[in-house]
Amino acid sequence: MTSANGDYRNKDILLGVMGDPIAHSKSPLMHGAALQALGIPGAYVPLHIAPGQLGEAIRAVRTLGFRGVNVTIPHKVAVMEYLDRLDGSALAVGAVNTVVNDNGVLTGYNTDGIGYVRSLKAEAAPELAGTRILVVGAGGAARGIIAALLLENPSAVVVANRTREKAEQLAAAFEAKGAVSGIGMNEIADRIADVDIVINTTSVGMYPRIDETPVDPGLLREGMTVSDLIYNPLHTRLLTESRQRGCRIHGGLGMFVYQGAYALEYWTGQSAPVDIMRQTIIDALGGSAG
Repeated sequence: MTSANGDYRNKDILLGVMGDPIAHSKSPLMHGAALQALGIPGAYVPLHIAPGQLGEAIRAVRTLGFRGVNVTIPHKVAVMEYLDRLDGSALAVGAVNTVVNDNGVLTGYNTDGIGYVRSLKAEAAPELAGTRILVVGAGGAARGIIAALLLENPSAVVVANRTREKAEQLAAAFEAKGAVSGIGMNEIADRIADVDIVINTTSVGMYPRIDETPVDPGLLREGMTVSDLIYNPLHTRLLTESRQRGCRIHGGLGMFVYQGAYALEYWTGQSAPVDIMRQTIIDALGGSAG
């Protein structure tokens, strides 16, 4: 996937990632390595943007001449109102994680879902049709993943969230595209027996709070697939305990790399060096993806 956005090999390119918090992000490291591999001079910088600063920050993207930015927690939904255009991927999801600046015209995309499903199918669950999936969390990342999952024709998707109403609202947004329902976190124990795949889209278990789990591991059973969007640590406590219970596990590294690769291709028009991007993150985290 490439876009006709011009040749950036002979000019500086300015990119970044907006979030709150943002210091933990490995995106600058990964994209810096990718730009170097492609021979594109430029920089990818972390941008700590509090919710009240989002509008001002997006205006600065135009003023400072950023080619584009990634958008992460908690801005993926709120950023939409500040953009000039929304790609079909963003409209389908209702969230944006990638912004492209074409001469002052800002277009929002969502590469989370397609990046995640590509990784899940390659690494853990090649066939998603007919599966029953539990998605934990109802934020912007969950939106992107649910939209992409429904294209694979699962038999049912259940969204669990601390606030049941938010889970139900998210489920309602996708009701025309598949069997999606919303429940509270306290209902997971009653529903998980029928689930084939559990996907954590929350930040619970992310570094530095690595002892936390979004779901009681005792509820998991042998043979199910457990997926965690978190990539730092490479293996969260949820995944470690899932493996001990005989589950297939899938970490967030692949999604992180692929969503970044799609974004980089939108910005540069060049094919992303996926292997280099992946290895950069593995090296940075001092671990193995296996």
